[in-house]
Amino acid sequence: MSIVKSYSLGSGDIRGDMFYIKHNSTNFTVIDCYLNEKDGREDEIIQEIISESQNRICRFISTHPDNDHILGIEKLDEAWPIINFYAVNNNINADSSDDSLTKYINLKADHNYAISKGIKRAYLNQEGTTDTGEQILGSGLNFYWPDLNNEKFQKTLAKLPDKVNNICPIFTYNVESSATFMWMGDLETDMQQEYYNNNIGHIPGVDILFAPHHGRKSGEVPPDLLKALNPKIIVIGDAPAEHIHYYDSEKTITQNSAGDIYFECLDNKVNIFTKNKISNAPRILKQESPSNPEGWFYIGTLDINTVIIDSPTFTTKKALDEFYSNRPMVD
Repeated sequence: MSIVKSYSLGSGDIRGDMFYIKHNSTNFTVIDCYLNEKDGREDEIIQEIISESQNRICRFISTHPDNDHILGIEKLDEAWPIINFYAVNNNINADSSDDSLTKYINLKADHNYAISKGIKRAYLNQEGTTDTGEQILGSGLNFYWPDLNNEKFQKTLAKLPDKVNNICPIFTYNVESSATFMWMGDLETDMQQEYYNNNIGHIPGVDILFAPHHGRKSGEVPPDLLKALNPKIIVIGDAPAEHIHYYDSEKTITQNSAGDIYFECLDNKVNIFTKNKISNAPRILKQESPSNPEGWFYIGTLDINTVIIDSPTFTTKKALDEFYSNRPMVD
């Protein structure tokens, strides 16, 4: 069994991304960081990460050095030293008044394993042997973007901090006989299209997609790419409702409503729990009887082998609400 957790963090116009994966091998991965003292969750999250990652090979993946993805990384590093850091190589300017950006730049200088399409490394996606001779399976993480030779990507790197969202990687987490998850950070639509155009026929299918840029319209997944990925579930992160692209109503979980989301990955299925009780869970989910983690609401189980059927797409919350209000829900 492995666990993927998506935190729901922030309020107002600025809301952050932060995830962790407790792998079914001796690995633990944190993706991005948003520890805002206004949320009052810094200690809770840091202590959870320390507890869940004990005696595991740990890594931190930074999608890009924007405040809503690195805030508080210096506090996390102080309590949970980051020695395996993964980020796209870049030359973003330092800012002595920004402790989180300073820590990001220092980690990138001292501990970085540079992200690029197809990177391979022991424990990341290959087996490895510890100093004591223990064999450790790979974590099941694979990177599909960026292509460092891509001209559009190179031009973006040269213009930082402008369009910093467009240096984000595209990567998946998968283990045999379980779900495939995909992250794109805050990658904007034009760069997603560039990825698609240069990888037609080699786009991985996914089960659960974390919508780019918190589900904002600026990160809307282009139709051809979305069709190739063919996700069963799309998670829309925290963002003001007026900025959200709602995708396919049959597939989405919106963290504005759901809060934190907890994915329990088993053979051929994923049990899904949310911090808040919701009534509009994806209709593909089946109702089983798993043991609820304390303080969580069970919303259903995704059968990895279920075939999905196309259904409506909504670009406004009003249209989505009207659809749900006129449609009988499945118990």
